[in-house]
Amino acid sequence: MNTLSYKTVSVNKETAQKEWVVIDATGQTLGRLASKVAKILRGKYKPSFTPHVDCGDNVIIINAEKVELTGNKWTERTYLSFSGYPGGQKAYTPAHLLAKGPERLFRKVVKGMLPKNKLGDAILLNMYVYAGESHPHEAQKPKKLDINKLK
Repeated sequence: MNTLSYKTVSVNKETAQKEWVVIDATGQTLGRLASKVAKILRGKYKPSFTPHVDCGDNVIIINAEKVELTGNKWTERTYLSFSGYPGGQKAYTPAHLLAKGPERLFRKVVKGMLPKNKLGDAILLNMYVYAGESHPHEAQKPKKLDINKLK
């Protein structure tokens, strides 16, 4: 019996095959979209997924200002930040973050779905969020991905 056929192949930084993917956020629910984006960034949809390596794809989110939230979540949901000083806790709503720029809202939501370590910080840098239809990454030849077909 050949024992080499049972060897587990682990991807490293050099052998990871990273692609560029474009996702249209028009009419999508924020949380469901963010969870799928986090899985793509992490590389969980790939058969060569390795937990300790950045093997996910680079994600470009367009039309981010057209994302939806159900109910009164635009004004009633709060995200907290704390500066470390007394009285330094601030609360933000999703509407406030979207008004400052859709990238802030998506970074806040997707960051909570990634690992809380150096790898999670590095993976988050592979996400690019744009309010409109255009983006400056045409040179990378990104593939259009239908997010509704992913589980």
